[in-house]
Amino acid sequence: MKICILGAGKMGTWLTDALCLDHEVAIFDRDMSKLRYVFNTQRLTKFEEITEFAPEILINAVSLKYTLPAFKEVLPYVPKNCILSDISSVKTGLQEFYEQSGYRYVSTHPMFGPTFANLNDLSMHHAIIITQGDHLGKAFFKDFFSSLKLNIHEYSFDGHDETIAYSLSIPFASSLVFGACMKHQKAPGTTFSKHMNIAKGLMSEEDYLLTEILFNPYTYQQVENIRFQLKHLLSLIEKKDTEGLQEFLNMVRKNIE
Repeated sequence: MKICILGAGKMGTWLTDALCLDHEVAIFDRDMSKLRYVFNTQRLTKFEEITEFAPEILINAVSLKYTLPAFKEVLPYVPKNCILSDISSVKTGLQEFYEQSGYRYVSTHPMFGPTFANLNDLSMHHAIIITQGDHLGKAFFKDFFSSLKLNIHEYSFDGHDETIAYSLSIPFASSLVFGACMKHQKAPGTTFSKHMNIAKGLMSEEDYLLTEILFNPYTYQQVENIRFQLKHLLSLIEKKDTEGLQEFLNMVRKNIE
């Protein structure tokens, strides 16, 4: 399969490494300096070179803010038989674009970042394939993700964004609030240290990734729920309501069983 990847960021270069041994791969980025450590792959810096490469699948791996503009800019240089693809963590606007483009398409979301994950063992990580899309494209990514031992799930475009808002925005927002309240301690407790490691790992991710998740249309309601539960907990603490706190703790235990 001839595969062209747009964007030589962390996920773009990781995809290149993961695919180049089994497929003919090219990676496009206008910034040549980002391509200096890319191997076994054609390095492209001009749109006309994409036309010459004639990809069968085009994977858009730029940040969410630029995903749709990048698609629109590259489309005149992509063969009509090419399958368009993205790996965006938020799918807002993509379904409409794909359906209006006239191209076959497949949309996926590898639910890990190269910063966090052990890329030699992804068996504890997950990937989503959107149910709408081209059968051949979905089959390609099922085979690819299965070869990495990822746990594969299928959602619609809307179902994906709703799920991501729940599974990522809650821990992201909680970690951000934790970090915002921090002051350095010489003798932190074990629980504090674990939370701190999570917060540090989160903040090592690129800002655009955090922005993508937090600006998901479904995120606001999830963060609003955090505020509601925090307000309730604060009220219990203020009143020293032992019985109410016990009910709250029992609810939490039940939720996380």
